[in-house]
Amino acid sequence: MGSGSRVANLFWAVVLVASLAVSASAATVAGRTKYSRKSTSKVAENARTQKRIRNLRHSRTVAGARTSRARVRRASRRYYERFYTSSFAENQAAFDVKAGEDPIVRQAAIEALGDMNGTVVAVDPTSGRILAMVNQPLALSEGAQPCSTIKLSVALAALSEGIVTKDTKVSLGRGYRLNMTEALAHSNNAYFEALGRKLGFERVAYYSHQFGLGELAGYHIQGEHLGTYPSEEIDAKLGGVGKMCSFGEGVSMTPLQLAALVSAIANGGTLYYLQHPRTPEEVANFQPMVKRHLDIGNEIPEILDGMAGAVRYGTARSVRMSISEQEILGKTGTCSKDGTRFGWFASYANTDRGKIVVVMFLRGGRPTFGPKAAELSGIMYRQLYDHNYFAGPTAPAEDRVPQTIGVSQ
Repeated sequence: MGSGSRVANLFWAVVLVASLAVSASAATVAGRTKYSRKSTSKVAENARTQKRIRNLRHSRTVAGARTSRARVRRASRRYYERFYTSSFAENQAAFDVKAGEDPIVRQAAIEALGDMNGTVVAVDPTSGRILAMVNQPLALSEGAQPCSTIKLSVALAALSEGIVTKDTKVSLGRGYRLNMTEALAHSNNAYFEALGRKLGFERVAYYSHQFGLGELAGYHIQGEHLGTYPSEEIDAKLGGVGKMCSFGEGVSMTPLQLAALVSAIANGGTLYYLQHPRTPEEVANFQPMVKRHLDIGNEIPEILDGMAGAVRYGTARSVRMSISEQEILGKTGTCSKDGTRFGWFASYANTDRGKIVVVMFLRGGRPTFGPKAAELSGIMYRQLYDHNYFAGPTAPAEDRVPQTIGVSQ
């Protein structure tokens, strides 16, 4: 092959390589152009989607911010109650005068109260004799807001005035109606507020004083302070007469005053002066002293179903955790004031041997409330039952636990 042919072949080889390079470059450019178009389309789609997402996020952020602000406003309006009194105490009975008390009743009260900050007052309702008074400084103090135990006096007042019977259904709004038995058993505030408004302050105050509020309950009991009852209706901003009749707002009641009232309910209407014998000799010479006879003989049976219902299925059903052998009737109360919560349970046992009234009053913080007082009262009744305190009059003497001081008959 000549030099001319080699040159020609080299030329065409160069042309071929160049052509292939141009074709590859064109294909690459075409591919890039195709990909670029596809990429541009994808970017455009993402932009629209991202805009919608941004709008959605913005709306959610705004809504969330509004919700958060609303929660903050609600939280700022919500009241968190703080308590500054301990629910527990030690050596509460260390300085009590106990020589004239029933030892079985006193021991049962001490064991039931335990280390809870409170007092127990047990009374023979047929004579007004105090059988036991544990933590006497608190029992004899100026008292405290009676909480829902005030409902007992309001119920008797409304029945005495003929405003309701125990079966009268009182309308409480939105088609809700309730009778006295259920209202007492469940401690319904709206029901008793309605009764209080119907009675009015003058009649509520009259019956409260008749039942012993605002005056000393005991007869020459050393150290007893006076509970107070307002001379006029409390301010409407505090709930007026309605709140006075559902929570005892504005009222200060002592454990002795409540024990005297429940004793009158238990014995059929006699309000005794409570007496606290201090020696065995005073027990031997004890004479009941009547303060006044209350005209509530026809009204008492109307509230007993409600008091029994409180123990069977209502606010005081914790009593039945400890005892179910004996009939217990009572009323709980829970409220608070100035950083202290109060828990009340006023009750009596209706037994074969007779009746005994027990008022349990607790002071403290969150562990303190009416059902807790009822629970402790149940423990006390259990202790009495286990020591044969409720044995019937026909029980053999050897079956009774010996005691030097018994219940006055």
